Amino acid sequence: MRFFHLTMRHLGILSFSTGILALNLLVACRQSPDGQGRPSRSSYELAAVDGFVVTPSTFETDLTAAGTLLPAEETTLYPEASGRVVMLNLPEGRPVSQGELLVKLFDEDLQAQLKKMDAQLQQARLSEQRLADLLKIKGVSQQEYDAAALQVRVLESDIELTRVQLRKTEVRAPYRGVIGLRQISLGAYVTPATPITTIRATHPLRLDFSVPERFATLVRAGQRVSFQVQGQHRVYSAIVVASEPAISADARSLKVRAQVAESAQTGLTPGMFAEVKLRLQSRNNALLIPAQAIVPKARDKVVFVSRNGQAMPAIVKTGTRQAEKIEIIEGLKAGDTIAVTGTLFLRPNTPLKFGRLVE
Repeated sequence: MRFFHLTMRHLGILSFSTGILALNLLVACRQSPDGQGRPSRSSYELAAVDGFVVTPSTFETDLTAAGTLLPAEETTLYPEASGRVVMLNLPEGRPVSQGELLVKLFDEDLQAQLKKMDAQLQQARLSEQRLADLLKIKGVSQQEYDAAALQVRVLESDIELTRVQLRKTEVRAPYRGVIGLRQISLGAYVTPATPITTIRATHPLRLDFSVPERFATLVRAGQRVSFQVQGQHRVYSAIVVASEPAISADARSLKVRAQVAESAQTGLTPGMFAEVKLRLQSRNNALLIPAQAIVPKARDKVVFVSRNGQAMPAIVKTGTRQAEKIEIIEGLKAGDTIAVTGTLFLRPNTPLKFGRLVE
């Protein structure tokens, strides 16, 4: 029994060793079709990859930003005095002329006071004239005449103050514009904190948008921009007129204002969202490569260049990126052929063969 047990154990070990040897032979055969034990070419050489020839081309830096259409002027109207509304002239949605009377408050008390002071002023001027004649013949003292003259000047100042108060009972259009929705009704009691309505001057329209900080130095007055609004296929144009003197610390962007061309304002309304397109710069000898050719590393960006049929990594410095291509500032030169596909499997000095060249 012991002999049989040892024999079976030895046979198990022998079978396991035989299996391992067979597996090694199978792997060796798959790696070496010629049976010589050498690795196949696929272990150190990739199939043909797509290539790209670096060629200087015209590069235009375009920027797309979100903007808002604004009126040339917009003012919320408030009364300067408290009182009851006795007259309303607020044609909602219609234009009014500059200086046109829009709202009138109750002012009969001030009108009566003004009439009273006008009468007092006439009497004071007569008294001043009589005292002036008497002063010439030494009939009154200089002090009496000065008091009468002072009374005239005080009444004149009071009358001017009352007229100012009367003007405060009126709300007039500060400029030619379109009246918005009114917030009050006839007979309402209003105070200087009561909004009446909004007036807007819609010509010319303004277009406000923001550009990222890195493009701030490329925006200048007089630059033309194009934009579209939702629901319309027409492309409108505007001219940059000004920008903020400082970068926004919160958004890290520069606010820019453009004026919509006078002929393009049909169909545009203040408050509309606009998709703004701005051409920042144009260069003739820029080097552009497909963005997928870039291999990001920990600290650098690498592109594999074909040198004598072998893949050689080149560290590059990139610039502005477009939809499918990216600008190369340093690391490549015109005429270089780079790998576009299979870049994650390439290693330095790997044999490199191109199946086709992409544009």
